Amino acid sequence: MVGKCSENHRILKIERLMLAIEPVDMRLGIEGLSRLAQDHLHQSVGAGHAYAFTNRSRNRLKLLLWDGTGVWLCQRRLHRGRFVWPSSEAMLIELTHEQWSWLTLGVDWQRLDVRPELHWRV
Repeated sequence: MVGKCSENHRILKIERLMLAIEPVDMRLGIEGLSRLAQDHLHQSVGAGHAYAFTNRSRNRLKLLLWDGTGVWLCQRRLHRGRFVWPSSEAMLIELTHEQWSWLTLGVDWQRLDVRPELHWRV
């Protein structure tokens, strides 16, 4: 996933995108979410690593991204509907760039990999 920063035209590359399964308090900022990623999720942060967090009602998300020289915090809110968030025993799951694109649109991205039955009848 690549984004272009309008400030200095620096290209941001996300090499690893992780989704935190448990909801978080959306009042947390860069420091709080960084601490959560390091202490609670046991992740070593580095350039190209991004972590997505959501609230309980699943209508907001925050993305924390390290670019090598600093930290970005982006947020998105859906006016209608909810983000489709997985349920898992794990605290984190890694997403592909395609899955991330669908998730941010509010689409059920987990169903995109489901293959239709080969022998079905009408």
